[in-house]
Amino acid sequence: MAPSTNSLVSQSEAAPVRRYRIGYAFAPKKEQTFIQPSLLHHASRYGIDFVPISIIDSTATAKTLIEQGPFDCIIHKLYGPHWNQQLKEYSLKYPQTLILDPPESIERLHNRVSMLDVVTAFESKPHQSGDRFQSKISVPKQVLVDHYPEGEEATNLLAGLEFPVIAKPLLANGSAKSHEMCLIFNPKGLRSLLADTDSPILLQQFVNHGGVVFKGYSIGEHVQCVKRRSLPDISEEQVTALEGAVLPFSQISNSANDEHNLAHDPHEMPPLEFVEEVAKGIRVGLKLNFFNFDVIRDSKDPSSYFVIDINYFPGYAKLPNYEHALTDFLLNLLATSSHPQSQNQKELLQLKEEEAATSLESDVKQHRGHKED
Repeated sequence: MAPSTNSLVSQSEAAPVRRYRIGYAFAPKKEQTFIQPSLLHHASRYGIDFVPISIIDSTATAKTLIEQGPFDCIIHKLYGPHWNQQLKEYSLKYPQTLILDPPESIERLHNRVSMLDVVTAFESKPHQSGDRFQSKISVPKQVLVDHYPEGEEATNLLAGLEFPVIAKPLLANGSAKSHEMCLIFNPKGLRSLLADTDSPILLQQFVNHGGVVFKGYSIGEHVQCVKRRSLPDISEEQVTALEGAVLPFSQISNSANDEHNLAHDPHEMPPLEFVEEVAKGIRVGLKLNFFNFDVIRDSKDPSSYFVIDINYFPGYAKLPNYEHALTDFLLNLLATSSHPQSQNQKELLQLKEEEAATSLESDVKQHRGHKED
């Protein structure tokens, strides 16, 4: 007879020799949105305690990161040389602590050119998606400019790039300025934009994609895909009518009402196995565990997809059951690491899986009972 869910919960809570401390270091806004009571409660049931790390600057007298340890794992979304130095010093004293993710891996996502290099590395390979078609993944044509090219330079630099294009700041560090993007419809608009900026600009080919972007969220090997609003398609008539225009836009796909608005949207989601394969390529290539990536599908070719952006540690709390995905990831990570309590963690993970199976079995029996009634 299978044990009840309640008995499994009590066993799982008693299983660890000691509790696992997961230190987290976020800016206040990120902490407020990510560290939800539901996450703390769910993780706590399986021996995981999330512990806030006090952030100090070079002049503060508060405890250093080393003094706040040890932790079994540290998750973070902080940038800068002072924080990186603290992590380095901490790792020297506590080499057994898992740091998620390495600063050098995260920093690749701060540059909009280097972030997509990882996709270019595997884009030419065919990707089987179900039995219907072979999905292709690539990056839109893009060019980095810091001045308006003239003559032969323009011919060489802008070769193959067709208007309209999206102009993006080179740096993608989460600041308000990094989200300042615009649509440019011809060389006149590009000249106007570059005359008003002294920072490098990435020009990315605009691809008509039905006004929908697919966002793949990754927590380790767990991948979830959602649909969000994006820029609408642009007709040739609009390109002509908007000649010379520079139209700004910002974070269109983050509308809070997207799920409601897209409930009956006819655009089909990409096959999950395809999204998982793209996520794996990014995860392995960048050595990252926490990220999401934006994918669009070419309106002219439904088998052609483009990755247009990758973000570190996105808003996971928007996803249903993110608490379960994160807890499972941490349990698996601790179970397979060289941590001295790995065996205890494996047993705890097994109990968690048994609990889930028991819960499913109970749901099935209850459903059958309703049908018989």
